[in-house]
Amino acid sequence: MRFGIIGTGTVGRTLAAKLVSLGHEVTLGSRTSDNTAANEWADRSGPYGHAGTFTQAAEFGEVVINATAGTVSLQALRLAGAEQLAGKVLVDVSNPLVFSATGQVSLEPVNTDSVGERIQREFPAARVVKALNTVNADVMVDPARLPGTHNLFIAGEDPEAKAVVRAMLVEFGWPSAAVLDLGGITAARSLEMLMPLWLDLMRHFGHVDFNYSIVTAD
Repeated sequence: MRFGIIGTGTVGRTLAAKLVSLGHEVTLGSRTSDNTAANEWADRSGPYGHAGTFTQAAEFGEVVINATAGTVSLQALRLAGAEQLAGKVLVDVSNPLVFSATGQVSLEPVNTDSVGERIQREFPAARVVKALNTVNADVMVDPARLPGTHNLFIAGEDPEAKAVVRAMLVEFGWPSAAVLDLGGITAARSLEMLMPLWLDLMRHFGHVDFNYSIVTAD
């Protein structure tokens, strides 16, 4: 399958490397075609890894992954282009973290909206699925680095799009039963609001190798 990844940071490059290792073809997209991180990644990745602009990545991918910071996701996807996103599964991995000058963290939007919902509203022809935003990049692509059963969450309006994302996660090593479908895209609010807790846990543990495990009486 062909994937287009919007964003060249740690998350984007980690997802891109995993997908290429699984035999998928990936274009890693940035604002400009001369982006150093994207081109260096492509040079290391062999024939299945490419660098390009946001537009080229979105056009290339059968599935598009938004791996930008949530505060700039809409701007990046506008540069990618609505025509290139129309009809495609769009996986939103972003978190809308806002850092103050004193290091305090807040979210924008929060409570009554989310980045996932804003993306779906602005790009109604895209099939947005919120996923993977609740774990560190290394855990995203290698859940076995943590012992025991632990969970991921997905949310979106399109059942077929969620099935595509679930299949991708299973390829990453997540048991299908560990991927919990929280319903429509409004559930992106709670998933994004987990991030302040995640940051507190990171400070508590002193590392990022942890995740949530949901235990029920069933």
